[in-house]
Amino acid sequence: MEVKRKGVKSLKDIPAEVLQQLNLGTIESVNLTEWLAVDQNELLKNVLPEKYATACLSELDVLEKASTMQTIRRIGETLLRETLRETDKKLFKELKSHISDNVRCWAAYMIGLDKSISFADKLEAIKDFAADGNFGVREIAWMAVREDMDRNIENAIPILLAWTKDKDHNIRRFASEAIRPNGVWSKHIDKLKQQPEIALPILEALKSDSEKYVQDSVANWLNDASKTRPDFVIAVTSKWENNNPTKETKYIIKKALRTINKK
Repeated sequence: MEVKRKGVKSLKDIPAEVLQQLNLGTIESVNLTEWLAVDQNELLKNVLPEKYATACLSELDVLEKASTMQTIRRIGETLLRETLRETDKKLFKELKSHISDNVRCWAAYMIGLDKSISFADKLEAIKDFAADGNFGVREIAWMAVREDMDRNIENAIPILLAWTKDKDHNIRRFASEAIRPNGVWSKHIDKLKQQPEIALPILEALKSDSEKYVQDSVANWLNDASKTRPDFVIAVTSKWENNNPTKETKYIIKKALRTINKK
């Protein structure tokens, strides 16, 4: 979905008509400021059938001092429960293709929290969200399956390795970002913090990716790993440096070593 509007940096600077449309679900956010400004309660009432909105609002009432991330997760969790109980397959399809990125984020969590589907099927189902044109949906996509990644990291690597060859750079970026050892706003993957070698096939596949979006993810992955396994990061980047690195690889190496070089 192409959005031509340029976002503002401060909540107070969001035009009233833009905020109204965000809360109505008739436009999507263009930056983090707008994404965080959405009133999830209003959005629920404006886009969902009453029975689903009521169920979600009841859940949010008991979610004290919740962040936007926690709120979106709880909404997705509630909608998953309610649609399974109602055997309603139509709602998810509507939410998945909704114009509002926040609504699509709810749908991503409906996949991520669904314990009735296998890990491989869950990754395949989240792929459309990983390729979404909106930054917020792409972030929620990997957060939604993060706990499953932690539990199934060895099974995840061969699946994600295939994703590193995808023509869509958003999918390639997901292959790295979803398994960052530390991650951002998410559960750490302790096994990768201690054994980053597990993910080496992913890193090797992406070390010369043409897209900066992917390069940044690989560099941040290695920077995460440098906080618990600096020896691994030094060894990998030294190997890459010695093997006639491309300019893309050199960029990754420099950014990957930023924490190590501060010591």
